[in-house]
Amino acid sequence: MDRQQEFVLRTIEERDIRFVRLWFTDVLGTLKSVAVAPAELEGAFAEGIGFDGSAIEGFARVYEADMLVKPDPSTFQVLPWRGENPGTARMFCDIQLPDQTPSFADPRNVLKRALAKASDLGYTFYTHPEIEFFLFERGSAPGQPPVPVDQAGYFDHVPHGTAHDFRRQAIGLLESMGISVEFSHHEGAPGQNEIDLRYADALTTADNIMTFRAVIKEVALEQGIFASFMPKPFAEHPGSGMHTHLSLFAGDGNAFHEAGAPYQLSKVGRQFIAGLLRHAAEITAVTNQWVNSYKRLMGGGEAPSYVCWGHNNRSALVRVPMYKPAKGQSTRVEMRSVDSACNPYLAFAVLLTAGLKGIEEGYELPDEAEDDVWSLSESERKALGIRQLPTSLSEAIHAMEESELVAETLGEHVFDFFLRNKRAEWQDYRSQISQFELARYLPML
Repeated sequence: MDRQQEFVLRTIEERDIRFVRLWFTDVLGTLKSVAVAPAELEGAFAEGIGFDGSAIEGFARVYEADMLVKPDPSTFQVLPWRGENPGTARMFCDIQLPDQTPSFADPRNVLKRALAKASDLGYTFYTHPEIEFFLFERGSAPGQPPVPVDQAGYFDHVPHGTAHDFRRQAIGLLESMGISVEFSHHEGAPGQNEIDLRYADALTTADNIMTFRAVIKEVALEQGIFASFMPKPFAEHPGSGMHTHLSLFAGDGNAFHEAGAPYQLSKVGRQFIAGLLRHAAEITAVTNQWVNSYKRLMGGGEAPSYVCWGHNNRSALVRVPMYKPAKGQSTRVEMRSVDSACNPYLAFAVLLTAGLKGIEEGYELPDEAEDDVWSLSESERKALGIRQLPTSLSEAIHAMEESELVAETLGEHVFDFFLRNKRAEWQDYRSQISQFELARYLPML
């Protein structure tokens, strides 16, 4: 037994933890949990705990259902929910087959494979997400527009406001679980908030995002409201994104930094951006996987619709944030399309492999977009070589279907299931009669 496992078992005994929740994620990014008694943990570390994989979305076919959850002791944290007495803790798990080889259906394993590829090239991948979400009053009738908890706007300070108290409690819980928060504030739409997590390696960040979503929902329930990461709940207000800052380190040095270069951005950094741009359309179904995601991307409000990059250009898909003198390690690129309802393991995996492809193939970075791309005409964008992102889940699916890069990154099992599931979602959406159609056509036709 290694030191981390010993630490977990000792902490459980010292803090009187009676239940340990083993967390993992299905292909669509839904958090799954199984609780075990502390007495079972030693066996779980050694051999895993069996479960029926065919019952989990996208994990296995019925005839290959047996799987194992293997807890990762480095992710152990005591859950800080109030009223949990005796205590409860959690660990993220890797999913394995009965012979203890990694399951190809496990999103965490998909990201680990991508990170191993980066490591083989000498890189460590770091990410920093800015996570937006909405807070609503409880009790909205199904199908009716949700009621936001406030009418505040961007950076508004609302003394003793619900969102203010909410963010304070949520951040306290996150910090108590070892998840460092950098900023928090009210966002542009009523009831909309943003909490930014500190930079960490991509696997830790993905685990932190899954924990973040669970914490936000728990705190909302405790305060008598509810939280949603739905990308675009209101037609008239901006949607919720997860702008994600990305960087590669080679050893202790930031591979994106080159002193004296334009924006202090190295050749590696430029090639990484070029990879993100060239493969943007084919990875969009993963970074924006819901029908509703495209209402945000096509709806303005600083959401990117076009494949281009810029420096201080917030209409661009990829932005190079302002360089801080004497802080070369902070050089990074910001991917602005990702939404906070994605599966973070799969999203980080495809972002990384797209960027690495640019480095490996030596892609040339096109000229930056200096204008507000939204304000340009279609012919002006065409003249500048600026393509549009997929405008619907259907278009994103078609782009992904043709992508060798995404198929290789996700692996055959996840790739096939993901596409099947998204085609079914699009078909379900197309068959619905919307309120728009009833309001417009019923009286007229």
